[in-house]
Amino acid sequence: MTVGRDDQPVLLSDLSDLDFVRHLLADLHDDQPGEVDRFRMLSDLGGQMGRSGTMIVGGHAAYHAWVEARSSFVHGNYVATILLCQGLVEHLLAAYLHAGLLVDDIPDRIPFADTLRRCRAREVVSDEDVTDLRRMMALRNPLSHFRHVNDAGNLDRRSIDTSQHAADLIRHDATFAIGLAVRILSNPVFRLGPTA
Repeated sequence: MTVGRDDQPVLLSDLSDLDFVRHLLADLHDDQPGEVDRFRMLSDLGGQMGRSGTMIVGGHAAYHAWVEARSSFVHGNYVATILLCQGLVEHLLAAYLHAGLLVDDIPDRIPFADTLRRCRAREVVSDEDVTDLRRMMALRNPLSHFRHVNDAGNLDRRSIDTSQHAADLIRHDATFAIGLAVRILSNPVFRLGPTA
């Protein structure tokens, strides 16, 4: 243990501020071409939302999930992207049901499967959306909750079964998740302005 400013012990590291800046700059530089490609992809996908954009119902949780999902995707934080996209669509769809625009009440804590069923019945989402949202949920669950390596959803198991590197799988999963989030946000019920 070393002594830092004001004779307080520094518990975590002997690195100086300049050392930390060097590490941060190296980290920023390492994947710049990939970050630019992912940012360009997000920009292209955003065109689906129309010129006037989209309304994110679901309050601050949904809004920040969207902002952080985009940032996580651009910076290559793929697990975070998947988790945030799942949270975004759960908040977005349940908040839409709760917004008072529909006839029945929803429970205070509605399961996502029930949200999907209700949204599909009201044609807020398509059959394809429901299939893809369930797929995203199946990708998210093994990342949020422990799964034994013999579980088909476990990332290591998927890597072994498909003979693909886990990093490639998770990047592909995150690309799917962010694309699906944009597709849901682009639905006519959330778009602002003309839909044509």
